Amino acid sequence: MHPLRQRFILLAASTAAAVVAGTVGTVVASAAAVGCRVDYQVSNQWQGGFGASVTITNLGEEVNGWALTWSYAAGQQVTQAWSATVTQSGAQVTARNVDYNGALATNGTASFGFNASWTSSNPAPTSFALNGVTCTGAPATDGPTTPPPTTPPPTTPPPTTPPPTTPPPTTPPAGAKQMENLDRGLISVRSGSGNLVSWRLLGTETSGVAFNLYRGSTRVNANPITGATNYLDSGAAAGSAYTVRAVVGGAEQAASAPALQFANGFLDVPLQVPAGGTTPSGESYTYSANDASVGDLNGDGTYEIVLKWDPSNAKDNSQSGYTGNVYVDAYTLTGTRLWRIDLGRNIRAGAHYTQFQVYDYDGDGRAEVAMKTADGTRSGTGQLIGSSSADYRNSSGYVLSGPEYLTMFNGQTGAIASTVNYDPPRGTVSSWGDSYGNRVDRFLAGTAYLDGQRPSLIMARGYYTRAVIAAWDFRNGTLTKRWTFDSNSSGNGTAAGQGNHQLSVADVDADGRQEIVYGAATIDDNGRLLYSTGNGHGDALHVGDLDPGRAGLEVFKVDEDGSKPSSWFADARTGQILWSTPASGDNGRGVSADIWAGSPGAESWSSAVSGLSNTRGQNVGRKPSSANFLAWWDGDPVRELLDGTKIDKYGTSGETRLLTGDQVASNNGTKSTPALSGDILGDWREEVIWRTTDSRALRIYSTPTPTSTRIHTLMHDPQYRVAIAWQNTAYNQPPHPGFFIGDQMASPPTPNIYLR
Repeated sequence: MHPLRQRFILLAASTAAAVVAGTVGTVVASAAAVGCRVDYQVSNQWQGGFGASVTITNLGEEVNGWALTWSYAAGQQVTQAWSATVTQSGAQVTARNVDYNGALATNGTASFGFNASWTSSNPAPTSFALNGVTCTGAPATDGPTTPPPTTPPPTTPPPTTPPPTTPPPTTPPAGAKQMENLDRGLISVRSGSGNLVSWRLLGTETSGVAFNLYRGSTRVNANPITGATNYLDSGAAAGSAYTVRAVVGGAEQAASAPALQFANGFLDVPLQVPAGGTTPSGESYTYSANDASVGDLNGDGTYEIVLKWDPSNAKDNSQSGYTGNVYVDAYTLTGTRLWRIDLGRNIRAGAHYTQFQVYDYDGDGRAEVAMKTADGTRSGTGQLIGSSSADYRNSSGYVLSGPEYLTMFNGQTGAIASTVNYDPPRGTVSSWGDSYGNRVDRFLAGTAYLDGQRPSLIMARGYYTRAVIAAWDFRNGTLTKRWTFDSNSSGNGTAAGQGNHQLSVADVDADGRQEIVYGAATIDDNGRLLYSTGNGHGDALHVGDLDPGRAGLEVFKVDEDGSKPSSWFADARTGQILWSTPASGDNGRGVSADIWAGSPGAESWSSAVSGLSNTRGQNVGRKPSSANFLAWWDGDPVRELLDGTKIDKYGTSGETRLLTGDQVASNNGTKSTPALSGDILGDWREEVIWRTTDSRALRIYSTPTPTSTRIHTLMHDPQYRVAIAWQNTAYNQPPHPGFFIGDQMASPPTPNIYLR
């Protein structure tokens, strides 16, 4: 059974619900005769203490300077605070703004957090007051609440704003990050004459949690399973039904949902292929399943799949010609289509145009879906954005005029939740590097925990010349701008031309907040330039704890500029180059991961460089035969090579084939990437999703090999989880967690998260 999500809704004068030890609760104390709302959330709790976050939403007139007050009923005492000055006298608590968050425009928000102590109980406050007026959640007019818009905003784009000039907080939030409340993800994969059954160890569970596995009503393990979260049920019949139960303190918990059956080593998710069409120039086209992502769209703890359909005439930006419409679908793992979004004729098809993000941005336990939209886009419920008759395509098939929008869709229904003008606007096409439309429409997207606790949406434009990155929050049904970074703004010039065909997101400076690794430049969580190496544009980069022998994270990147190093390995915090390889023109592929136990840490290799480099840049042997994707597939923590429709294990004299996909196809031409690869189901090893050759199904493969390594589900590691979200961006790249997995790895850290 899926755990109950603790969510309490409080109006002024209502009774507070108690939050018991070990659970996480949200209190929405709606605020405002003055026009305000307060979201009070216990993000994590331990014996004798708890952490909380508070978000104030101003629903009335602009406020310059604020004080929020509340009372505790059970003797709780605030011990430490960030992003606010908090004082307490008896039960009365007062939180005052600091210099950078004192101004609250209408519908603006301010957030702060604190740690506190508690004794016998920890009831939430029953009411809050902002600047002395009790908060009720209604605007000052006490009029009806206006729902989120379902039609686009005015077509005049907002100006690009520079990063904030106020300094970031000196004491960053130290609390947990909001993550998905997943179920066990139990699967049964046929393995020889038995079944390999595996399940998730959740990020909130300790090493003391054990498990019992049941085949039907029969327990198959003699003693509770305390090691890796998998079990090879030798001799069991194919199709056997399984459930798993956690054992906590010797007590067996409720049974999981039944295992998904991978009877032939894979699970097919049936698809509904869109009908083809004909372009204005008379060219016929058909559709193939393309990039995919996952999210818990309906809040039941299981993943659904969001899939982009590409027409056969999809184009690189450098190519002229009309394309068919782009469609985005959502499917359950049993093949039920939840909705279909039609992006319309004014969104061109191709790898650089539509980057979609799937994530729970507002913390309601259900994932949203975000993407760039235009006049003629229709939601999954048939809502129209803009004009249905508008056609901004020129005779070359490019869309270089007309309004551009960013839309957040409800993940469960496909309905429009919020639509705003896309930032940055295209402006003058030639100012991005050419006049025919190649560079102006190079888009990237991602998701990042910029405040250290809740996810923000990242949407970007440009990387060959000007680079602009906009960060958005989705709260209370509305997209609001957090910041915009523009390489044209003063002090940011060294970021121009440094973007990649994809991005990565990681907490490179270990302050609890994630940064945007845009290529050769990295943007801090506050929208400021952290550094630029100046090595320019490239096609691939990897960010992770690639060298566990040194502190922090590292970046491995390949370059396209013939005057720059063909590849380099750098400190992710500072951009300091630790080693590099000589210039050799356009180096189009590069990978870094621990694929061989013969050298410590990750090995790095690329198309234009001979040999395999260790963490010091020394050649340690034969270069792998592919430089594409990665997957943890077999039983050891060393990673395998994923390329095209196969998985290989690296060896000093050659590869060993572990899997060849059956009647499946890879995506994106010579990039040969899967629809998605990641820790989607089962234990921490990674699944691979390919489309079948006829695109009538997505075929999910999972390993049949047992492991003795116990790791929390990688989807509860914040860096890995956001990597799954950005994987579909332009030139897809594999995910990396925020810690090292490989030969002689240290004990993996327990994620500091709370579940929604």
